[in-house]
Amino acid sequence: MNAANTANVYKNQQIMTASPEELILMLYNGAIRFISESIQGLEQGNLEKANNANLRAQNIVKEFVCALDMQYEIAQGYYKLYDYIEYRLIQANIKKDKSQLEEAKTLLLDLRDTWVQAMKIAKTQRAVAR
Repeated sequence: MNAANTANVYKNQQIMTASPEELILMLYNGAIRFISESIQGLEQGNLEKANNANLRAQNIVKEFVCALDMQYEIAQGYYKLYDYIEYRLIQANIKKDKSQLEEAKTLLLDLRDTWVQAMKIAKTQRAVAR
């Protein structure tokens, strides 16, 4: 088995054994990574790389939208935020505009960091409850 296959096996195992909270964190990290790749593609003049990475980030943001439970008011706020991030990604792709990618990335970094804090709080509360 070569290194790429080993990495894929490891990644699949990581996904299959992750908690729902960890999966969301992986998605945030993936979207951020793809936006970084899209920025890099633009900087290198590799528009195909920029486009492909941007589309992958858009797909992750769409998954976040699909996962929202709209019966909760907070979900409606997240919907607006994810919709805005997706809009920025689409505009960045159309206009080949790095600044819009950077804005989307900053928003996702903030959401990811908030998610990490929420995971820590939940873990602490579960430990106290035992």
